[in-house]
Amino acid sequence: MPTDLGKSTDALDADTPTQIQRKGITRLTVNIPSSRVEQFHDTASHNPSRWKTPEYLFYGVVFALVVPMMAWVPMQLSDPSHRNFHVYEYKLSPGWLFGRRVDNSDAQYRSFRNNAPILAALVAVFILLKAVYARSMRLAGSSDIRLHLVPFLLAFSFLMLLALHGTSLLKMLVILTANYGIAKSFGASRFTPLVTWVFNGGVLYANEIYSGYRFSSLSPSLAILDGFEGIYPRWHVSFNITMLRLVSYNMDFYWASRINHTSDPSNHKQRTATPHHLGLYSFVNYLTYVLYSPLYIAGPIITFNDFMWQLRKPLRTSSRDILGYAVRFAVCFMTMEFILHFMYVVAIKDTSAWYQDSVAELSMIGFWNLIIVWLKLLIPWRFFRLWALLDGIDPPENMVRCMANNYSALGFWRSWHRSYNLWIVRYIYIPLGGTNNAVFTTVLVFSFVALWHDLSFRLLAWGWLVSLFILPELAARYTLPATKYDNKPWYRHICALGGVFNILAMMAANLVGFVIGTEGVSYLLAQLVSGWEGVRFLLFTCLCLFVAVQVMFEYREEELRRGISRRC
Repeated sequence: MPTDLGKSTDALDADTPTQIQRKGITRLTVNIPSSRVEQFHDTASHNPSRWKTPEYLFYGVVFALVVPMMAWVPMQLSDPSHRNFHVYEYKLSPGWLFGRRVDNSDAQYRSFRNNAPILAALVAVFILLKAVYARSMRLAGSSDIRLHLVPFLLAFSFLMLLALHGTSLLKMLVILTANYGIAKSFGASRFTPLVTWVFNGGVLYANEIYSGYRFSSLSPSLAILDGFEGIYPRWHVSFNITMLRLVSYNMDFYWASRINHTSDPSNHKQRTATPHHLGLYSFVNYLTYVLYSPLYIAGPIITFNDFMWQLRKPLRTSSRDILGYAVRFAVCFMTMEFILHFMYVVAIKDTSAWYQDSVAELSMIGFWNLIIVWLKLLIPWRFFRLWALLDGIDPPENMVRCMANNYSALGFWRSWHRSYNLWIVRYIYIPLGGTNNAVFTTVLVFSFVALWHDLSFRLLAWGWLVSLFILPELAARYTLPATKYDNKPWYRHICALGGVFNILAMMAANLVGFVIGTEGVSYLLAQLVSGWEGVRFLLFTCLCLFVAVQVMFEYREEELRRGISRRC
């Protein structure tokens, strides 16, 4: 998402990481490389901890009372004795935890959950075959194991995609070849970006209109090819991710063609921006990057330059770090399992089974649906990133913060689908002028983000709402800059009030885009303002959010005291 509204993207120094002292609550912070740690560590050392002050002890009491209630409400709604249980009962499936049924009704997450054993087996086969291939290369005296893995990576990708999409792989190769032809034909011409964007935008639109095309529409004699569709025939749905790689290759090649020299990068930001010799922008390397099997299905997104640098100069990733990441993934997966077994909020939402539910219950249905949206994206992203890490490729971490640990609209989009955010900043936001045209580029970028996800009014409305809700934060940052007022005792509390507004706005926007749509949000808002019960609950919610934002502030201060720097 477009969040680089104040400064250029940070250098993410993964090659020479700063030593970080992770203690206490900061052990929960996911590790991403940063080159700004020392700069902020010195500043934070002057801010003493507030955790044991009377103010924060009071906040702790509020947390201890309110958070269990937030979990108890949807669990009560999911009890078989509840009056609305029969409305959504048909959507539940047999579970495996404590004799409970499971809400496996979300189609997107169900496709991952049901196929998790197959995906795990695929990773095991990949690692085994790669080890055999790498050993054969060493026996053959290869001096550069990583670049000599390119044939293996490409062959494995072809086999995987043939199993996934069947003969539709041919359709993909036609599109990929055409995109490659654009890059090579126009080269350093200023028309390269324009033609690239028009072509890829047109492909996405055509994919949507024609549902991935049929060979029989070209000629009846080709109808036989439509018979082998593979395990996942809807290749055009996942092609949105592939399109980002096509643009990345063309733009990276375009910028590489306009300079006369190259140099080796020293950190992550430089790996993303530093071009290679033009000979490395070959068709084989292009296909290997675009179809790279660990990241093909869902990402995270990595640029062509970064991908090739990691093949040429592999990063040093310890087994301990990979094991820690695997444990983090397992904890997230099991958290989702417990939620789906004890909170049937997705089924309740899909069947509108909220007859006579209170405003608090309606709000918790919406809140826990957002948590599930966060988890259903986080879990596949971390699975595929873990696969890439096992292969020696380190793509960006997509989810830096928990969905419920955000008070800033700008920070939220930095931490949500972070690799997509970095891609947008590099290929859209900065080329369009960045902070010089902040309002225009923000609206344009979020419109693109919405349409890239789905050509529907609901997501377009989401994109416009997000753009609208970002503007007050931009105005507040301009009116009350931290550089001027940060030392004032009232400043933290004013910022917390702004954070309350941001959280309510972000929840509304994401409920529109990803959960209940405009009609559902309109119904919820009507219940909030239709009587004293709704107004009272809204005031109580604002008080609780104020406490939560204050805790988020101190959590980030604690990170800085431990040498952890985040811009979200």
